[in-house]
Amino acid sequence: MKDDPSRRPPELPPPSDAWSDLVLTLPFFIGYHLGILYLPIRNAADLVTRELVALAGHDRMAYAGLTLGIGLSYVTLLGLAGRGHALRWQRFAGIALEGTLYAIAMRFVASYVVGKVTLGAEGIGPFAGLVMSFGAGFYEEVVFRVGLFGLGLRALRLLVPPETATGRALLAPAWAIATALLFSAWHYIGALGDPFELRSFVFRWVCGVVFVIIYAFRGFAPVVWTHALYDVWVLVL
Repeated sequence: MKDDPSRRPPELPPPSDAWSDLVLTLPFFIGYHLGILYLPIRNAADLVTRELVALAGHDRMAYAGLTLGIGLSYVTLLGLAGRGHALRWQRFAGIALEGTLYAIAMRFVASYVVGKVTLGAEGIGPFAGLVMSFGAGFYEEVVFRVGLFGLGLRALRLLVPPETATGRALLAPAWAIATALLFSAWHYIGALGDPFELRSFVFRWVCGVVFVIIYAFRGFAPVVWTHALYDVWVLVL
């Protein structure tokens, strides 16, 4: 009996390439960097704002121009690389839907593990919550998933001899758990950190594990959308 393609379950689109990821996450990058102009705080993982402000000579209009210029550069580079298909609205709609589904699933998974947890968001209005959600989705994924997990795992694999097959197989999940723990702990450090509470720590740790899984199997853009939309759910809605 021949396989009927119409009866096959729908498949997820392939993970985005690095060029497409830049454009697919552009709304959060620009939205955060323009919104942060009107807030007295910024995301602690933000590695760019201070340098952009200094480059703009502390002028708001110049800073906004630099932010939009970076976004335009993303789009231009993508076009020159022959990947203009990433600019189609269907790609943004698809990644938004995927991120929404992951965010909902993540909330239920984490809640199942530790029960209902209310994370610290006192004193944050809807606009600030939206901007900070965008910043967390973009910059925390750059630091913890791309940098700490992705590049860190590559470095660790260079240190583990290839003949130790079992050790190499366990390296990725062990490193995923470790980086998720660091991601959770990071929320309690510094002047703006939350007071430590074990249930919220475990909750964020589980969320961090889910983020690593999404990044490892789906890529950077899906995990940014998942993280940002999840934070909007928590801080705004």
